[in-house]
Amino acid sequence: MMISEVNLREELLDARMVSAADLERFDAERKKKNTLTLSEFILSEGKLKESELKRLEAHVLGIPYIELSKQKIEPEVLSLIPESIARRYNVVSYKKHAGDLEIALLDVDNIPAIDFIKKKTGLRILPRLTDSESIKVSLQQYRKSLQAEFDSIIQKEMAGLQRVDEKAGDETSEHDLKEMAEDLPVIKIVDSLVSHAISQSASDIHIEPGEHELIVRYRIDGILHDAMTLPRDAAPAITARIKVLSSLKLDEKRLPQDGRFKIMFDDQQVSFRVSTLPTYYGEKTVIRILRESSQGFTLEGLGFHGDGLESVHEGMKQHSGIILCSGPTGSGKTTTLYTVLDILNTPDVNISTIEDPIEYQMPRINQTQVKSEIGMTFANGLRALLRQDPNIIMVGEIRDSETASLAVNAALTGHLVLSTIHTNSAAGAIPRLIDMGVEPFLIVSTAKIIIAQRLVRQLTNTRTEYFLNDSELVALTKVLDLDRLRAFLEKEKVIKEGIPWEKVPFYKPIPDEESPDGYKGRLGIHEAMRISPAIKEIVLRGGSADEVEAQAKKEGMMTMLEDGIFQAVQGKTTIDEVLRVVSE
Repeated sequence: MMISEVNLREELLDARMVSAADLERFDAERKKKNTLTLSEFILSEGKLKESELKRLEAHVLGIPYIELSKQKIEPEVLSLIPESIARRYNVVSYKKHAGDLEIALLDVDNIPAIDFIKKKTGLRILPRLTDSESIKVSLQQYRKSLQAEFDSIIQKEMAGLQRVDEKAGDETSEHDLKEMAEDLPVIKIVDSLVSHAISQSASDIHIEPGEHELIVRYRIDGILHDAMTLPRDAAPAITARIKVLSSLKLDEKRLPQDGRFKIMFDDQQVSFRVSTLPTYYGEKTVIRILRESSQGFTLEGLGFHGDGLESVHEGMKQHSGIILCSGPTGSGKTTTLYTVLDILNTPDVNISTIEDPIEYQMPRINQTQVKSEIGMTFANGLRALLRQDPNIIMVGEIRDSETASLAVNAALTGHLVLSTIHTNSAAGAIPRLIDMGVEPFLIVSTAKIIIAQRLVRQLTNTRTEYFLNDSELVALTKVLDLDRLRAFLEKEKVIKEGIPWEKVPFYKPIPDEESPDGYKGRLGIHEAMRISPAIKEIVLRGGSADEVEAQAKKEGMMTMLEDGIFQAVQGKTTIDEVLRVVSE
């Protein structure tokens, strides 16, 4: 059913939408770029708008074309296709009648999507061709309908929620708290909080009691946003419900507690790490959301490129040694290591991990959870792993001298060890290991590459272009070497050689309904430092982290700040966002 290029050529010529000369130019371009399609060429040349091209394709295929950019879709029809499926396959359901469901797609040959929808709904599927703008506008309606449903549930269920007199709160028995946690309204409220946070792509939920109200905030793309404000006396019931899910002590309110639970959401398992903390106005609860799927990650997709990407691949080829990933909490270190593991995960190697928590479940990898309350620490777990004949070991975090010593010894005895460490830069990881008691000669003997990283918010496609003025250039010159950065940009052919900085485009966010601040998703900025012979000499003679970094830069390492501005030139993020993250 897919439209052939021959038929499309004939139709375009018959309709006089392109000329024979245009098609000759396309054939010449095709020889240069074998993957170029006729549709891509027509759109890039500005001969037709996408909607016009899709109408033509629909006419050739003999199926209806539908334009949805101004159409309001009923929430119950829209929700027949889960949002995650709709976004993945660019498909939306927009009309249901009798036993039929009309769906709009960008590609009517997307058989897996059509089969999935048919099985899920049990309806006869009628595919219709549409354009990208229609899909984009329709996907935005998921958020509106979900928000309306969420607000409705909260307002409705709050009326039936059991309230607790805060003065008597400490005396509330465990039995009463358990009854409260099993009350239907509080179950619906907590379920709504969690599902709404997942659909918003939040990484954390903060539930914070104040003097007069309970504030719920979501961390989305690294930034906290207010989600809602609830009555103050709803706090004990909501906290009790979360404690029941996490198997925490209901009547313990004076000490911090940690727990976890799992749910299924859109056919995907999602884990939650829960932390409660006593505050002046009651217990604050923070829930970390961990999606247990590592599929789809690539180093390039995480933001690695150029020499940095080459350095990581070089480190991965080693059969022994240490690959370290450094950065603050929430900077994507574990995701980077999982991506490396996914690449290394071949049938001929034995891979074992010791983690706290297990953030992604990976096939063919033996993953072990730290349980310090029963003595299963990183150090004890690592000792046990070494008796399991592993080729590759991942240690979730090097946080003490015992774990550091065991990791180094494992690397010395023929294992490739991957781990994380909390430092601000790649060079800073070396003095941190020395502080933990690892001898400098052991560091240089085992460390192969140290990666430091941060996460910056990514611009949407509705960004706007601008150019730096003189004062902005002067300010940028104070924080980095623009000539050095230009060399990186020219080497990777991001900008033309010799172009002045005043003519290099940068970008700013444009807020829209889908992304109120103009950002959607996050991207890594990195520095990948190889432990070269020159760096080994500096470490052995007791040189500082600054000396190590200066040498790494001489050898071609791009710093995180430079990488951030590099990504900003490409239109992936903004200068302000990079400076905000790197200065944190």
